[in-house]
Amino acid sequence: MDPLPDVGLIDKSGLRRDALRNIGQLLRATGDLLRSNPSEASMQNIAEKANVSPATAYRYFPTLQHLHTEFLYSILVAVRDFSFGSQARGTQLFEAVCLNWVETLEMYGPALTQIRSTQGFLERLDVDDSVATVIRDTWERPVREVLRELGISEKHTRHCLFLSNTLLDSREIGDLLQTEGLTRKQLAFLLSEAFYGAARGWSQAAAQIFVNVEHEKVFLDSPTPDGT
Repeated sequence: MDPLPDVGLIDKSGLRRDALRNIGQLLRATGDLLRSNPSEASMQNIAEKANVSPATAYRYFPTLQHLHTEFLYSILVAVRDFSFGSQARGTQLFEAVCLNWVETLEMYGPALTQIRSTQGFLERLDVDDSVATVIRDTWERPVREVLRELGISEKHTRHCLFLSNTLLDSREIGDLLQTEGLTRKQLAFLLSEAFYGAARGWSQAAAQIFVNVEHEKVFLDSPTPDGT
């Protein structure tokens, strides 16, 4: 599996073959250093490992953050493309994408944990953040398929995307892989079942909140005994 496709946030149209090669080498060097020695993953060290000059690296990526974001995006796009291409339906689709994500994290998880955003998923999604958007695109169809199969209203899709993003956190999955002796398939199954339970629980609790809010509204709008 090559999780670094020729797509990303920077405009690669019109770039020569050697430029595309340099970008690919920089992304792979970024992943290698973030996995093996994150404290040394400076732009200069990444460029050296990629066999390009720092000036060349900065030509494509003005800051180290730009390079990190491009690396993260390229990995997420590969998972998104798997999700888009899967012919599975219902919970089988969610479980297939979940397994693909676990397999991806087994390779790149240690690197991804080094470049996590400080902002929440929904906050980033609401401002069309590129990384949050590709995460939504990856999981929206699997989540909707789960909701349909479980008989849960699709009005909960947004919050169930939040739940899946929380549950499938790269750092925590890496922790489970390292400490619990689970196979990738076992972990994907457990995570999927946990999501189904979370989706049911959220929808049931949300229904109770809605009822309580409506009851409180009616109570507040009702006249008091003295007619006021």
